[in-house]
Amino acid sequence: MPSLTWYLTLSAVLFTTGVVGVLTRRNALIIFMSIELMLNAVNLTFIAFSAFLGDGRGQIVVFFVMAVAAAEAAVGLAIVIALFRNRRTVDINDVNVLKW
Repeated sequence: MPSLTWYLTLSAVLFTTGVVGVLTRRNALIIFMSIELMLNAVNLTFIAFSAFLGDGRGQIVVFFVMAVAAAEAAVGLAIVIALFRNRRTVDINDVNVLKW
């Protein structure tokens, strides 16, 4: 079994990739996918520490994070679909629904 360092390194790489995706992309779908990538990186960290410490509490937290991620994906995708139907774009720079 690989050491804890390998899992934490992979988690850091995944989280960094997600942050770069959120900060550099303007497509709402890519931003949501990057947020999901960051949440999965955190889940990997919880699982790695849970297995390393021999405690199941980290695995329980992962189920809650997965539930929040599923709700975020469902609500976010519904918002993106509504915006696309209204504006015909998913570029966040072109969407100005909150402006009067």
